[in-house]
Amino acid sequence: MRKLALRDEILLSIEKPARYIGNEVNAVMKSRDVDIRFAMCFPDVYEIGMSHLGIQILYDMFNKREDTWCERVYSPWTDLDAVMHKEHIPLFALESQDPIKDFDFLGITIQYEMCYTNILQILDLSGIPMMAVDRTWDDPIVIGGGPCAYNPEPLADFFDIFYIGEGEVVYDELLELFKKAKKEGWNRETFLRQASHIAGIYVPSLYKVSYHEDGTIAAFEPIYDDVPKTVEKQIVMDVTNASYPKTPVVPFIKCTQDRVVLEIQRGCIRGCRFCQAGMIYRPTRERDLAMLKEYAYAMLKSTGHEEISLSSLSSSDYSDLAGIVNFLIDEFEKTGVNISLPSLRIDAFSLDVMSKVQDIKKSSLTFAPEAGSQRLRNVINKGLTEEVILDGAGKAFDGGWNKVKLYFMLGLPTETEDDMKDIAHLADKIARRYYEIPKDQRNGKCQITVSTSFFVPKPFTPFQWVPMNNRDEFLGKAKIVNQEVKDQLNRKSIKYNWHEADVTVLEGILARGDRRLAPAILRAYEKGALYDAWGENFKYSRWSEAFDEFHLDPAFYTERERSYEEILPWDFIRIGVTKKFLWKEWERAQKEEVTKNCRAGCSGCGASVFGGGVCYEGKN
Repeated sequence: MRKLALRDEILLSIEKPARYIGNEVNAVMKSRDVDIRFAMCFPDVYEIGMSHLGIQILYDMFNKREDTWCERVYSPWTDLDAVMHKEHIPLFALESQDPIKDFDFLGITIQYEMCYTNILQILDLSGIPMMAVDRTWDDPIVIGGGPCAYNPEPLADFFDIFYIGEGEVVYDELLELFKKAKKEGWNRETFLRQASHIAGIYVPSLYKVSYHEDGTIAAFEPIYDDVPKTVEKQIVMDVTNASYPKTPVVPFIKCTQDRVVLEIQRGCIRGCRFCQAGMIYRPTRERDLAMLKEYAYAMLKSTGHEEISLSSLSSSDYSDLAGIVNFLIDEFEKTGVNISLPSLRIDAFSLDVMSKVQDIKKSSLTFAPEAGSQRLRNVINKGLTEEVILDGAGKAFDGGWNKVKLYFMLGLPTETEDDMKDIAHLADKIARRYYEIPKDQRNGKCQITVSTSFFVPKPFTPFQWVPMNNRDEFLGKAKIVNQEVKDQLNRKSIKYNWHEADVTVLEGILARGDRRLAPAILRAYEKGALYDAWGENFKYSRWSEAFDEFHLDPAFYTERERSYEEILPWDFIRIGVTKKFLWKEWERAQKEEVTKNCRAGCSGCGASVFGGGVCYEGKN
């Protein structure tokens, strides 16, 4: 029988103890007598981490190996964090309840910048030296992956390895190398140096960085001749036959995504210029319809979930969307299984489908115009016209909906005050479209929720060179939109929300940061920074004090324009999409020119032949 790592009195004193006891349905239990113990970590609370598809995929893939036992670990919430520090309780894995420090590998998925101090919490509670340079063979190899690994430099001092790309490709090669290293008695440094020879593996300690007097990077070079100068992302071209879990772990408590998740494709054809995911996950790769049908059956049966969701950056662009949606409706609607269809473009087909699977009186429709004016939507290459938005909203209202959510960004490149005010104008036009319906045919009062986030330039996007607004500029723009909403004819039907500016500024610093940020990240953690993505825990003063202590100017990372010639911290990574193409897109943005999506015509981004594959299955 397993012995829980936490005593009963501790479990009874904390919020949601089920976060920490493991033993869920489909959790994998193995003998400790395996060659490799791998702890897979999502550095956020259990409910968030259990909703992450990537970890479920790797958990299933690793545990199919007879020589490996992969277990899970998540960030303890603040209540348990305090207890564990006070009573010196080491962080443990859910399955075995063994200390993380006893594992061979600690793999951490890095989904967003605001979890960086949670990563340090994981290391701290595990008793693993924070700095990679201080670790020995007695410590786990700490690996980072996920979207933020595409600029790993702010975290370079804390990680032994970064895996660049999709985990299904070369992890087996890395694990086999580790077994060889143990068998032949290599030291840790030899293993890391050999690991750097594997495609997609980046070992930060094997590179040195020098800087110009103005703070920009002068050179980024490997310290040994056999270490590659560039690291190439790894992608699965045949996603239909790639590893995917038929028996995902079922959480004990309600999670953010408490449902079966069916990934229908990877990548996106749209080319929005602000979107990092749309660039780093190119080319688009679709899963076969027959495979999706098979896995839908298997996953619903193995989990007992009552909802299934289609996962994709843009579900409407899946070429056989009608086939999978109609299958799910025909097969599962009568059994009480709900069907969730995120990332749909609002057209006649989508509305027809949603009317069949949603309670129209309770549900709301989501549009993401991102910008209020057509001019600015052209700048960001959104590929969405006001006519399409109003037509979609009109069809929805005619179909019985009365609730609409609209998502925009403030602070986009070339933005003017008129662009900001057009956010309110577009919301009002949508409300007017609703009130054109005869009163006796309306479904109550129209409810439009407008939300604005603040724009953060991200690596590997056409906007990676542009200056970012500061806190006061962001808040000033939100004030303009708020006032304009109040001035609209249908203002009582419109609710306006905006994001926290301080959080956005920190995100911007970390997103385009370099290695010099690492000491400040550590100091912010020591000052109490934790769960920075959670508003009730975030205090920018901890970070500003840390930046001041290490003489770092946040504006250097956020408000400064970069030139094409400048060496960016992430330039050593090859993602397929070329730097030349990204710059060309930035130039087109300044001219307000729209670039066709991948299905309409190849734009020559570089992803079409990356890794020996073809873009959009050769249909360009």
